[in-house]
Amino acid sequence: MADRLGFVDVCSGAGGLASGLESAGFSPVLLLDNKRQACETLLANRPHWNVVCEDLVEFLPDEYPETLDVDLLSAGLPRVKSSAAVGRSDSDDELRLLTATICLLHSIQPRALLLENLPALVESPAYVGIRDFVQAELTHLGYRYHWFVLNAADFGVPQERRQGILVALKEQWFPAFTPPLPTVDKHVPVGRALRRSMAARGWREADIWAAQALAVAPTLVGGSENRGGADLGPSGTKRAWARMGVNAGALADEVPGPDYVWPRSDDPAQMPKITVDQAALLQAFPAEWQVTGRKTARYRQIGHATPPPVGRALGGAIAAALRSPART
Repeated sequence: MADRLGFVDVCSGAGGLASGLESAGFSPVLLLDNKRQACETLLANRPHWNVVCEDLVEFLPDEYPETLDVDLLSAGLPRVKSSAAVGRSDSDDELRLLTATICLLHSIQPRALLLENLPALVESPAYVGIRDFVQAELTHLGYRYHWFVLNAADFGVPQERRQGILVALKEQWFPAFTPPLPTVDKHVPVGRALRRSMAARGWREADIWAAQALAVAPTLVGGSENRGGADLGPSGTKRAWARMGVNAGALADEVPGPDYVWPRSDDPAQMPKITVDQAALLQAFPAEWQVTGRKTARYRQIGHATPPPVGRALGGAIAAALRSPART
């Protein structure tokens, strides 16, 4: 479509943000990630996308002239740690990627920037030094900016997931931008989101299980590349899952079958586990979206992703501003 807007997406991961932007009327000019598995996932779903598997810090836009002067630069960055924000002396990889993204603005000169990270980057005094750096660079380059926090549950994602957002636009389009409003009146509970998949192999009590899983999911976390297998989070998160009848200590290879008897026990070890595919449903990926790799690698990609409905809502708000008459 001739009227689609172009974007460059860095730290693309499993493509959650890019998928959402695509559904909002954007077409990617280039997607960048340094993890081979993530690049394979992107190409498995969109073979025609221009995917570059390279470290963001080493990426040179001049070698990819199609990236210059695009409509949007987007980044779902790894979570910047508070220790970096308060001035830790050793180099921090997450802060390095944030800095590299801001530096890309100098060469790419997009009309808009979308950056997604943890809520503390927007709200916490511990991050004021990083915010000051970002704001100074944006002002120098002629952008105005808006920091805000969204909860993915407000956009139909069956998960409590607060996200820190930075949107910056060139001066002439900024007045037309408004952060997206919630798209649902009621949050989607885990039971409703997973009922059909829980029953997929004939589990007779899937409807009964779903009827008691009435809360949204806790925030999915992908975890570190340096730790063990996939689980659904720290102890407090595991307790929240147990209240919905889910053993969050590991992921299942498949959902319960027709012979599974739900013990109705308070012992999490006796509860059913969810699968990686169900984790993708809780992140609101399209049903047809493939996340490649082995179980732990797949879960980490999913847990680190931006839920596509959030990307779609943000993309719609940015597109509306960019398509408005520029103010001089």
